[in-house]
Amino acid sequence: MRVLICPDKFAGTLTASQVAAAVAEGWHETAPRDETVLRPLSDGGPGFVDVLGSALGGRRLPVDTVDPLGRPTRGEVLLVDDAEPTRGGRQNAKITAYVESAQACGLHLLSKAERDVNAATSYGLGLLLAAAVESGAGEVVVGLGGSAVNDAGAGMLAALGAAPVDVSGYALPYGGAPLITATGLAAEPRLRRVRLVAATDVDNPLVGLHGASNVYGPQKGATREDVLRLDAALDHFAGVLEQAFGVPDLRTLPGGGAAGGIGAALLALGGRVVSGIGLVTGLIGLEEQLDAADLVITGEGSFDHQSLRGKVVAGIAHGARDRGLPCVVIAGRNETGYREAAAAGVTETYALIEHFGSEERALAEPARGLREVAARLAGQWSR
Repeated sequence: MRVLICPDKFAGTLTASQVAAAVAEGWHETAPRDETVLRPLSDGGPGFVDVLGSALGGRRLPVDTVDPLGRPTRGEVLLVDDAEPTRGGRQNAKITAYVESAQACGLHLLSKAERDVNAATSYGLGLLLAAAVESGAGEVVVGLGGSAVNDAGAGMLAALGAAPVDVSGYALPYGGAPLITATGLAAEPRLRRVRLVAATDVDNPLVGLHGASNVYGPQKGATREDVLRLDAALDHFAGVLEQAFGVPDLRTLPGGGAAGGIGAALLALGGRVVSGIGLVTGLIGLEEQLDAADLVITGEGSFDHQSLRGKVVAGIAHGARDRGLPCVVIAGRNETGYREAAAAGVTETYALIEHFGSEERALAEPARGLREVAARLAGQWSR
């Protein structure tokens, strides 16, 4: 039997690669002769660079950057050389850089007590972008997701030399809340005409009821008062960006609300938004692997209603359904109904909390739980 294992991360516990390895190990305990194909995935959030680096190779460039509170941390830029044929038959070198916003802006970098959505900054992402530009890349793909920030990319712009300024020309403090006083940018961002791509499956606009502050702010520690303050600040800052870069309707463009509004800043800089899961699956050749599979296993930390709205699990389940393949989801917790999951193409769902009987053990021993569940699955499915 050929089993395709293509999970997302289990946020806070295991990377997507670790999840895939644990499932494969458990499967082979019961069915050692089956073929398991591991294709860990990311929709642009944490693990984006790791997943693409494992599949594409390339060179990983270490970068000194900062976290959402400005503390030193380490990130990396994945550089992939692509050869483009010319009319004379020769090859032109083309470098694509892949950057993961969560390495500098990730919610996982902060404890719950440290979350300050009013002041958290995307400055660290700007440092990663600057390193990608200086590497000679012609295109930079920025994976967006899992962020602790809500500053509409203001910090990122500051790191690129285009800090938001007030009426007196002074640079604003970091964070989303001070943007209510922004009147312009200090200078043009130093991007050397690089092409920008935002990889995300979030289609929320920057502001409004479905905007970055209202939908994702509470997950980052925002109170109701914070949400109102930040939404107003981002609405004001959108006007500043529209005037600076000549991009209309920035407040309402799909994807502008990704990663606390970083999507809007990338759109203002002339970038385009693409599906994160679509980009990753295309680059790693997942469609071909689905065509050859007998069974698909995917999963993530929390399988809930958002999972079926453009996230990794939904993309995999739809692909399996279109091919008539069974698709099994293994999650840390399951909060979906059977009919809802089945309609998306999910055949069965298993949750580590149910397997262990407690959330504490599921969080403490996720790899063990994945191995045990996969071993049981192999006994049911392996021919």
